[in-house]
Amino acid sequence: MSLTHIQSFVAVAEECNVGRAARRLHLTQPPLSRHIQALEDELGARLFERTRGGMRLLPAGEAFLQHARRILAEVDAALLTVRDVAGSRAGG
Repeated sequence: MSLTHIQSFVAVAEECNVGRAARRLHLTQPPLSRHIQALEDELGARLFERTRGGMRLLPAGEAFLQHARRILAEVDAALLTVRDVAGSRAGG
């Protein structure tokens, strides 16, 4: 499972639309759709219902969204910690 797939999932979940999520991520729709499909394949569950108006989270997607947001927040926190440590050592 890649961070790119998790970021793609969160964007689609928040936008409820692949086109808007693709623009937000500076991607085109086909690769974004492939990210979602790969994530669903890896998890062994459908995360979204594809509708005429866009995408709707299924129960598995709702459950995964909480974890996905935490994963991305932890990665951001780790980056900040490492940069802080590296900065303090470079300055000292």
